[in-house]
Amino acid sequence: MNIFVGSLPFRVGEEELGQLFSQYGEVSSARIIKDRATGRSKGYGFVEMPDDSAAQRAIDELDGSDMGGRKIAVNKAQEREARPRSGNGDHRGGYGDRGRDNY
Repeated sequence: MNIFVGSLPFRVGEEELGQLFSQYGEVSSARIIKDRATGRSKGYGFVEMPDDSAAQRAIDELDGSDMGGRKIAVNKAQEREARPRSGNGDHRGGYGDRGRDNY
């Protein structure tokens, strides 16, 4: 099961996150999401646990718990919706909906 972990302290690393969840069972991976430009934590991450019952125990026990002075949010990760590759959808760019007759 893929687990979302939010409101993480910015200093928490992937190893520490994985150790927290390993109390409840095997952890396949632990990822902290980082800002591309700065490389700093965005304050949330994901933990993958192969055993769904262990993952659910971790969610039940850790949701709302204190980590480094912050109350973390822990829940089952939602599947990402498919998004278009370009960030502007059907739009072609430019400055709005102005036609050529506006010159």
